Amino acid sequence: MLELAILGFLYEAPLHGYVLRRHITALTGHVRPVAESTLYPAIKRLEKAGLLVRATEPGAVAAPRHVLRLTEEGRQELRRRLAEPGRREITDENQWFVLLAFLRHLPDPTAQAAVLKRRLAFLEEPTSFFYDGDRPVRAEEVDDPFRQGILTIARATSRAELGWLRDTLASLDGV
Repeated sequence: MLELAILGFLYEAPLHGYVLRRHITALTGHVRPVAESTLYPAIKRLEKAGLLVRATEPGAVAAPRHVLRLTEEGRQELRRRLAEPGRREITDENQWFVLLAFLRHLPDPTAQAAVLKRRLAFLEEPTSFFYDGDRPVRAEEVDDPFRQGILTIARATSRAELGWLRDTLASLDGV
């Protein structure tokens, strides 16, 4: 998720590491804050792989700044990762949001639709946070108001996303 976010934000514009960290934190929110001790090793891995380069520019007030830019290989890698997401990027909501944030950089509407169809198929599978044996339990079947809350919120979120997915797939099919 972190590498995808780095590639995605740098696809849009060259950035200083501090600004990149702020953008990633804004996208991933409080759920997964990005520490410098996590971000900079990921940047170094991507740089070593030839996916990004670091250039030194004069600082506005103080020391020189390191600005990160994607290489052409980095741009291709982002598009590959967007076109071929792993199951976790489809099923984990936070990873899905990172993928979705940059899906527009995948230039082929058919490829975009293929990713959305995978998410749609996942959301259409019967599931719950709670089970009676192998059967998913619905909010109406639970006496605990807090578990009802979890299930009610999850259902509303899923319905909203399903509607958006279907509408977006219909518009992509028309392209």
